[in-house]
Amino acid sequence: MLAEESPQLLRQQYSAESLEEVFLKLAVLQNMGKRRRSSIAKEVIDNVTVPAISNPALDLSDEQDNAEISGEFGDNISMTSAIPDPISTPAVSTLPVPPEEDVAVSFCNKEFMSSNHLHAIIWKNFLWMLRNKGTMLFIAGLPILQTFLFCYAIGHDPTGLKLAVANYEMNEEMISKQYCPSIVGCNQTQLSCRYLDMLVRNRSMVMIFTHTDDEATDLVRQGKAWGTLTIANNFTESLTDRIESGRYVDDGTLDASELKLRLDMSDQQIATLLFRDLVDTYYSFVDHQLSDCDINPGVARIPVIYQEPIYGAIIPSFNDFVAPGIILTIIFFLSVAITTGAMLLERNEGMLERSLVAGITGPEILFSLLVTQFTVMFSQCVFALLVVFYFFNTTLTGSIWSVLTMCILSGLCGMSYGFVISCAVNTERTATYVAMGSFLPNVMLCGIIWPVEGMYPLLRIISKIMPLTKPVESLRSILQRGWGLNEPTVYYGFITITTWSVVFLIMSILLLKFKKG
Repeated sequence: MLAEESPQLLRQQYSAESLEEVFLKLAVLQNMGKRRRSSIAKEVIDNVTVPAISNPALDLSDEQDNAEISGEFGDNISMTSAIPDPISTPAVSTLPVPPEEDVAVSFCNKEFMSSNHLHAIIWKNFLWMLRNKGTMLFIAGLPILQTFLFCYAIGHDPTGLKLAVANYEMNEEMISKQYCPSIVGCNQTQLSCRYLDMLVRNRSMVMIFTHTDDEATDLVRQGKAWGTLTIANNFTESLTDRIESGRYVDDGTLDASELKLRLDMSDQQIATLLFRDLVDTYYSFVDHQLSDCDINPGVARIPVIYQEPIYGAIIPSFNDFVAPGIILTIIFFLSVAITTGAMLLERNEGMLERSLVAGITGPEILFSLLVTQFTVMFSQCVFALLVVFYFFNTTLTGSIWSVLTMCILSGLCGMSYGFVISCAVNTERTATYVAMGSFLPNVMLCGIIWPVEGMYPLLRIISKIMPLTKPVESLRSILQRGWGLNEPTVYYGFITITTWSVVFLIMSILLLKFKKG
């Protein structure tokens, strides 16, 4: 296009091995004799040897005095006079290159962020959101769906648990009808049925009455029940005699007044809940029985009294324990997902490179994405907290503003981590692997589903520096204990997650600046 000749002839004329070398020499010929501001261009031209071959396509003799050529970095360089054909004029005197100005570079005279740049790229990001309404509605509604699933599926006591009961106080007719009559008031008639009735009504258990212990055990072995309960045929008389005789009761009476329980311990959570319900119901049963007979219930109680707890409820809820960690985890990793997707979308579609070539800086790109993604993340935080606290009435003792601030900081930390992932990897698949690979360590090591005190000592040290460990403890103290920012446990969480956000942002800027490709 420059010389209008065949490739073979051009390589022969200019003694070149490739067309790239021919193009360089043609470009040097075209720019000879023109006033250049760039010292870099001058050094390149001086090192290139061009043959004395006249080329009509490169004849610049007809150029006007005020003609302009494109210089380095898009500058328009005016020529003071028309330039003759560089081939026909053997010696061409070039004007001296203007000296480079030594300007002291400082943060004050170097514009770190341009308001025009920020306005343009922020508006570009918002336009993408407006044009993809379905995607944005899904992203905004995803934490609501996940919060609903968590609140409905996690933390509730299991119901409908089957218990095989071999009650020898029941006759054949009662067993066949699966019914044990309960008589209230001060009486000593089939106290076992009164206890079982309270157990069913208070704890929603399902009783399966059997004839023998072996039959009840077979049901557990077949997976049809979670445990067996054996009651002696003289349980009522033995229990009454045990309470009245006290220290003088014989061993046979003690043995007959006991409830013999065998559980399926393969599921620790269900077995623990069954044992808790059986014991608590027994205490309530004895209290009611003695109160109806005008006897002090303290006679049959163990000498340990559970008073009003300092924090929390007498019957703790697993939902209250795990809710802070689940909330922060949902917000954190959803922020990771949306930020990584937005950044990789710009990279893969070439928008990031075009922005950098146009003069947009790395901090401007990160700040614009922070602004746009922050609006999405903030809506996710608000919706998730509304579902947790106002729809499901999760325990909230402290300030809701402290909870919201912690959730926002968790979202910002997740966004910063998403920037690191998107800047470090090149494809969505790799980013997905990194995000999924970091999800389980955060869940297992941050005290979300199990206390940190129960970990291996080495893992406990690693857990302390994880991004969500201290924030989870902080949010748990706000929700359950009502603590404020004046408590170390609370403000340590805020300091930790803010520090991680700054570290991730710095890593993102460095990766944008130095990572090749």
